[in-house]
Amino acid sequence: MLDIKTVREDPERVKKKVALRGKSYDEEIDRIVALDVKRRDILYKAESMKAEQNRISKSVPEMKKKGEDVSALFADMKKMSEEIRAFDAEVAQIEEESRSILLGIPNMPADKVPVGKDSDDNVEIRRWGEVRSFDFEPKAHWDIGEELGILDPAAAAKVTGARFHFYKGAGARLERAVINYFLDTHVKNGYTEIFPPFMANSASMRGTGQLPKFAEDMFKLEGMDYYLIPTAEVPVTNFYRDDIIDEKDLPIWFCAYSACFRAEAGSAGRDTRGLIRQHQFNKVELVKFTSPETSYDELESLTREAEGLLSGLELPYRVVALCTGDMGFSSACTYDIEVYMPSYGKYVEISSCSNFEDFQARRANIKCKAAVGAKPRLCHTLNGSGLAVGRTVACILETYQNADGSVTVPKALRPYMGGLEKIEAIK
Repeated sequence: MLDIKTVREDPERVKKKVALRGKSYDEEIDRIVALDVKRRDILYKAESMKAEQNRISKSVPEMKKKGEDVSALFADMKKMSEEIRAFDAEVAQIEEESRSILLGIPNMPADKVPVGKDSDDNVEIRRWGEVRSFDFEPKAHWDIGEELGILDPAAAAKVTGARFHFYKGAGARLERAVINYFLDTHVKNGYTEIFPPFMANSASMRGTGQLPKFAEDMFKLEGMDYYLIPTAEVPVTNFYRDDIIDEKDLPIWFCAYSACFRAEAGSAGRDTRGLIRQHQFNKVELVKFTSPETSYDELESLTREAEGLLSGLELPYRVVALCTGDMGFSSACTYDIEVYMPSYGKYVEISSCSNFEDFQARRANIKCKAAVGAKPRLCHTLNGSGLAVGRTVACILETYQNADGSVTVPKALRPYMGGLEKIEAIK
């Protein structure tokens, strides 16, 4: 959520920065400014009335001592109390409306973010690895999985519906191996592992920016204030909601595995075959809590952490800086990591690493404090996929496929697969 002080002090700058995302929020910002002026005017009146109450209250004992009638003063004070209560109620209503509007306005892009309309304007930063050339016609991962007998979307469609999968045999083991490889690597590199709830309440969803804007993209439990999480970012970031972190403990690095659930409203026809865009999928998430001064250094290291997983699996990838028009709602700056998918003939997103600055921290009331007696301030939050597991499995199946239909297991995963070197068709 944007800082009301920033909006108040320079609304035109806020309008210009937010508009770089491709949509104008001028009306909303003007409304916030008008509400803020009204709120401060009412507060001034209320404070002036309270000061008058105090003045009268102090004069009453002296007047009583002189035998003067104070009944009229008490009547005036009662009337002022009623007016003050009305002012307080109006201020509360104004603040609620202002907050509601602020919750629907995206974060301002950082100055370093390239300006652009959509993914075509993203800027490539670097590449790693050589794209494999095949001496046979390579297959898509969904065909490979079906022929090997390790993926069964038809059974999942019968049990649940479209865009779900059953993993079988070596397929299930490969998915689990990828998860454990990711977690073990992150823990070895200094992250604390968290195993979070797979449901979160509406306050948590607001804290990270899923609500109110993206309600239609989530699964809500009927009659309950629980949502299935779209990413472990939600519960892990809200771990410190309404808390004050001692700055000597920063930065805090968490990694977490979770199943993720997304309704994907409006995405029909986009990557709906195979493992790329599912209603339920597995992901290992990285979350950081940092001081404002170090958050961009932490973004660079977080991105490198996710990259290290792909280079460890010897999967070619590239890193792109998202432009202003392609960034997520809460992000101030995002790097996407894209892995090369032979069936697509291009690089496909497998991780987004974002610095939200204090946008989420303001929504979730996450603060840090330098020392005893120091004034708390909002910390910065970051997160990134480290990595999306299903997409990693899809890429492994396509990149490591062989002419005979088998799939070679990447060396980094063999210890997690009981030494298995090759996945072959179930006979």
